Amino acid sequence: MDTWLLVVIIAVAAVAVVVKRLIGEPVNVRDLFGPAVVLSALGVWSVAEAERLNGADIAWVAGGCVIGLGLGMVRGATVVVFEKRGILHQRYTARTFGVIVAAFVVSALYGLLAGKLGMHEDARPMNLSIGVGFLGEALVIGYRGLRGGTPFAPEKPSPLDAYTGRGDQSRR
Repeated sequence: MDTWLLVVIIAVAAVAVVVKRLIGEPVNVRDLFGPAVVLSALGVWSVAEAERLNGADIAWVAGGCVIGLGLGMVRGATVVVFEKRGILHQRYTARTFGVIVAAFVVSALYGLLAGKLGMHEDARPMNLSIGVGFLGEALVIGYRGLRGGTPFAPEKPSPLDAYTGRGDQSRR
């Protein structure tokens, strides 16, 4: 797949998640962890498929993941988690966007430094950075939701349910 097309798809997906969370949305496990898992998995796959990576490149990737996970956890701590109609909801705040901007700056500087020190470009996939950030956020929000005792929202039907056998339950 063309790199720029992948960047556009990832950017659109990330913006869609952020907009939904800015408006406020019910928290269900699939929506909370799904984008993080998918983007992280695509990023790991990109790194695994990259050629000519060495131990230093992998160390930079690991360091970037630790930084992204930590910044995502900080971002998750700024999200408002509340009960509405008996289920858990979340909403981004102005502080959340401050952390997003700070995380972007830190990640850009880390990437610049890595590039200056010779890290292979294929070892810096954007989807991995975004994915581990969403994962850190999801871990904190999930923990806060469980600790608060408010039930998570029920899972919404997925377009993939028809292909996984979890579609129309009335046919069984």
